[in-house]
Amino acid sequence: MIWIAVDAMGGDYAPRHVVDGALAAVRHFDLGVQLVGPSAILQSEVSRHPDVDRDRIRIVDAPDVVAMEESPSMALRRKPGASIRVAADLVARGDAAALFSAGHTGATVMAAHSAFGTLTGVVRPALAAAVPTRTKPAILLDVGASVECRPHHLLQFAVMGSVYARVGFGVSTPRIALLSIGEEETKGNELTREAHRLLKGSSLNFIGNLEARDVYSGHADVIVCDGFTGNVALKISEGLVDVIEGLLGEELSSTMTLRVGSMLTRRALRRFHRRVDYSEYGGAPLLGVAGITIVGHGRSNARAVRNAVAMAYRFADGRFIERVEQDIAAAGVPHQ
Repeated sequence: MIWIAVDAMGGDYAPRHVVDGALAAVRHFDLGVQLVGPSAILQSEVSRHPDVDRDRIRIVDAPDVVAMEESPSMALRRKPGASIRVAADLVARGDAAALFSAGHTGATVMAAHSAFGTLTGVVRPALAAAVPTRTKPAILLDVGASVECRPHHLLQFAVMGSVYARVGFGVSTPRIALLSIGEEETKGNELTREAHRLLKGSSLNFIGNLEARDVYSGHADVIVCDGFTGNVALKISEGLVDVIEGLLGEELSSTMTLRVGSMLTRRALRRFHRRVDYSEYGGAPLLGVAGITIVGHGRSNARAVRNAVAMAYRFADGRFIERVEQDIAAAGVPHQ
């Protein structure tokens, strides 16, 4: 049995949606979940699911929660019983195979880094988000774990993203691109120019620079950048999707003729929503730490949690950590 440690108190809709999603994963996959949080609250939430196999559910008491407005480093020091810290310790002790949290991203990254350490040869972890394209999802990393990077960090991100593309999306030879302000290798700042040189000289399938307008084109399977740039790009994308969906809804319901048309286009709109909805992917793996960690969106609903727990299960079952470590070693990435 593969057990997944779930920070049941993390996220805007915790604990209800987190528990609902985790137990949905239990129903559909051969896994167990360790729900971490105040035991009385979690017992009450679990009692709403009498049909779930209780042998595959464990409740681990953790009285504290890291709030979104708190400094993650200070909160983790002051709150040894914080749910994210207790959940990470379960994985570090071998009581669980992977960690999921939709709570404070900074606290999750710090808790995982502290509990697991980094893989051999890795200096900086990276959050890898799946983004929709015209063809199939692409991987954008880093999207917030490492804000300040050096060129060889981006090379490490590319190697780890390549493994994720193979394991998570079945891409045999992922196309790697570097996010920059122009396609020419001389474009960009010192970081991107030197990273381009390193990527070009590597054994990866590097296709060159990618401009921001082409992120969703499907030209690349893995798009590499520093955490500051990636986080801004991701948040702009999420906001744009919300605006487009809102504008479409307003326009289609503005007149009687369009209302009739909207009824005929609902199926297409539902398909559009599925293609751009973050809940379809579940969460972003934190690559580079020596333990499987999936970070969910703060707005994760039950569906997103279910998919994130399923991702954690697939990574554990596919020995993802070992594969990343092997590829980092084979690539000979400098790690000073």
